[in-house]
Amino acid sequence: MRDLAERTGLPQPYLEQILLALKGAGLVRSKRGVGGGYVLARPPREISLAQIVSAVDGPIAAGDFGEPHANGACDHEGQCVLLAVWADVGETIRSHLQSYSLADMVDRAQGNVAAIV
Repeated sequence: MRDLAERTGLPQPYLEQILLALKGAGLVRSKRGVGGGYVLARPPREISLAQIVSAVDGPIAAGDFGEPHANGACDHEGQCVLLAVWADVGETIRSHLQSYSLADMVDRAQGNVAAIV
């Protein structure tokens, strides 16, 4: 933990919160003893960015607007149309993040794949 805090420049308590959230989501597991710390619970190819973001930040959504009314039942002067659009935006974000694995990010960081534009 200390090494990670030094390398990232992030406060250790903040990193502990992140790692506990990742552990709770089953993405990492703790390892006790000498050389202990946290290790991935699954291979990097099996961990998506969507899973990481959801574990740390909660459900991936574009805004906190709730569900749109269905079947033309909107009585909010067209706001339900916007709610449906924002729901679509959230789904697009989730889907896009799901398409990248942690291994993909390592490849990109090592210069093995073109950077995300």
